[in-house]
Amino acid sequence: MKRFLILLTIALTCLSLFSSIAEARRFGGGNSFGKQRTMPAQRVQRAPDAAPAQNRNKWLGPLAGLAIGAGLASMFAGNGIGGLGSVLPLLLLAGLVMFLIAKFKQSQQPNMQYVGGAAPYNASAPMSQSIYSESAIPVMNSIPQGFPIDSFLRNAKASFIRLQAANDRKDINDVREYTTPEIFAEISMQMQERGNVVQRTDVIAIDAELLEVANEGDFTIASVRFTGQLRENDGMPEFVDEIWHVQKNLHQENAPWLLAGIQQKDIH
Repeated sequence: MKRFLILLTIALTCLSLFSSIAEARRFGGGNSFGKQRTMPAQRVQRAPDAAPAQNRNKWLGPLAGLAIGAGLASMFAGNGIGGLGSVLPLLLLAGLVMFLIAKFKQSQQPNMQYVGGAAPYNASAPMSQSIYSESAIPVMNSIPQGFPIDSFLRNAKASFIRLQAANDRKDINDVREYTTPEIFAEISMQMQERGNVVQRTDVIAIDAELLEVANEGDFTIASVRFTGQLRENDGMPEFVDEIWHVQKNLHQENAPWLLAGIQQKDIH
């Protein structure tokens, strides 16, 4: 019985090493929801060549777990702790792999931290109406002449980073300030589903591209494509490529831009 409890403790400890990665959920959870739009084909770009290397790195953790699992299985097959000597090298190898993973994470610390005090998008250009449309709306490739692109994109990147931080600390009020009621409801549900799981999202690098600015009904919609790298809960850096659709009420003076939809890009 004592031997079984020892093995069970080892197994649970190994599983806990990878649970934080499996439960990591950045703002939006990497999903598409809310307003969706069809972007011009010429705007589509390939992901950087570094992405496959990141995908390969994701296998290091599971491989270490499999090695440990194999060692535990051998211990059972070897009729107890006495058979540990035959699998000790395998366990040591698994420990070495996990140590190297930890060292690699430390060497890849983010070079860009959260920025604070960013206000909601605030550019003097008119933005859509209903949000939860399941089908994407085709749009024309147009940005109004005189639209303050540089300042708009700077605020957009600051808001992207701020919302990641708000999601990490489950700051409902901050999220409400930047989103439409529909998006706020979705993010609130995601926070509830997360429970007490700690979330930490480091923005390593982020870039923004303004794809579209178009009037629809009482709103102006701006579509911003974000590309870059994020790290969740000390996991491996991951490439992000998604479009945020923000909208602004045409008839409201000094109306803020509010997030109306997140749309994932397919990376080929």
